[in-house]
Amino acid sequence: MKQAKISEAVVKRLPIYLQVLNELQYHEVQTISSQDLGIKLDLNPAQIRKDLAYFGDFGRKGIGYDVTYLSEKIRQILKVDQIINVALVGAGNLGHALCNYNQYSKDNMKITAVFDIHPAKVGTKINHLIVKPMDELKATIDEQEIRIGIITVPAPEAQNVANQFIDAGVEGILNFAPTVLRVPEEVRIHHADFTKELLSLAYYLNREEVEESGSNLD
Repeated sequence: MKQAKISEAVVKRLPIYLQVLNELQYHEVQTISSQDLGIKLDLNPAQIRKDLAYFGDFGRKGIGYDVTYLSEKIRQILKVDQIINVALVGAGNLGHALCNYNQYSKDNMKITAVFDIHPAKVGTKINHLIVKPMDELKATIDEQEIRIGIITVPAPEAQNVANQFIDAGVEGILNFAPTVLRVPEEVRIHHADFTKELLSLAYYLNREEVEESGSNLD
């Protein structure tokens, strides 16, 4: 693998490529060109070739990419060719939804433990998982070698949960709480903020109206 620094934008596009490749495999498509990938993804083919070139030479001139081979290579790059156990804290509606989705996912990244602070939720089941109390978090993470934590608790509780994940040794956190969390440099955190995304969508919905209003002021 090349040693050039890989931007976050490139890494975030790799799962999109993998998703399309999985669909192509389902339809028994054997090869695809960067041009056709670009059409499917509404991306510049040159951008796709550049992204993939960071990690190796996967295409063949005049033929394109072998779908199965490229899929396997991207899974290796993303490290999802191996089992990655995930813990989730917050057995509310969102936590249930994520666990239900995860049950049917074919990826090797699996939610294997669910935790909650509320006694009424502890001991209940989400699919095959029994909700555990928070005081079992560290021992479970050690036992199951869990590397990623998901936070689906209210914002005021999120930093405390993140601290417990960090103390337990997780390497990455996916935060669904609408708040910015402080974590050490060695822990990677991604924020999935529904409110922020909706607000940015609102801007684009109103952009035409704002532009027309601005033109009327001229």
